[in-house]
Amino acid sequence: MVQPSPLDYAVVIGGANVDILGTAHSPLAMGDSNPGRVRCAPGGVARNIAENLARLGCGTHLLSAVGDDLFGSSLLASTAHAGVKVDHCWTLLQASTSTYVSLHDTHGDMAVAVNDMDIVERVSPELLSQQAALLQQAAVWVLDCNLSAQALAWCCNHHSSVPIFVDGVSAFKCLRIAPWLAKVHTIKLNQLEAQALCQLPCSTLPDRQAIAQHLHTQGVQNVVISLGSQGVFYSSQSTGDAQRAASGQLQALPCDAVNTTGAGDALMAGLVYAYLHKQSLPQAAEFAQGCAALTVGCEAANHPGLSVAAVTQLLDA
Repeated sequence: MVQPSPLDYAVVIGGANVDILGTAHSPLAMGDSNPGRVRCAPGGVARNIAENLARLGCGTHLLSAVGDDLFGSSLLASTAHAGVKVDHCWTLLQASTSTYVSLHDTHGDMAVAVNDMDIVERVSPELLSQQAALLQQAAVWVLDCNLSAQALAWCCNHHSSVPIFVDGVSAFKCLRIAPWLAKVHTIKLNQLEAQALCQLPCSTLPDRQAIAQHLHTQGVQNVVISLGSQGVFYSSQSTGDAQRAASGQLQALPCDAVNTTGAGDALMAGLVYAYLHKQSLPQAAEFAQGCAALTVGCEAANHPGLSVAAVTQLLDA
């Protein structure tokens, strides 16, 4: 494995929010009060990816916006404590920190969620341009599709030669990246997002191969589709150098799922870590699966014990 330079770092741009999660003690009864447990934790797709990257030992900067409120200061402090550099985040006056409320069944699977993420819309091209020096010296950018179409357009028009990784976030929000697929190095989607973005089915292996081919034709080099309990599908196309085309599907690693909320964010962090360490996409997919498997085994969206050693031990078991 090739080690990255100590000066190499990732910049993760997108949503940071406070997660309020309720988990029922018994099967959910809709329209009624359900006994269970409620907890509050730092979250947000970009923020979660950034924390996971930092725990894997990668230099990581987060670019996100929080409100000038208690949630905002707490969110930045907890993220910095995990090893993420947050000094370039924006604290916006007269704005509320993004908040995400979700309800989970007894198996840890999300039943429904409500999010108040209006503040992410204020991450504007004007704010991003203020961080041009930080961005242009990065080894990789990771964008989540919580960003506005205007912010995504700015990033895709100003990335120069810096590779862009994109997390689809949701079936609705992933459509924002559609005009800029030619600028994307690696995109990570779930099945619903892949279907929505490509307007193609995603139920079978041939379906996923067709989706990957569609995205490769649009200019995306690497496609990763998370399949939940079915595992992960990956596909890369040859770039004409040492990079050879490869595709495949990995079965999910056995694990006791406690909370699936952060699995996709851990998967993306594993892909970025592997890229920085010059791993092939098949190797990256396997490592990323290990990150996701560890993460679903804990209550929080980020596993506090996530590390390269922990992932390696899990994969070698």
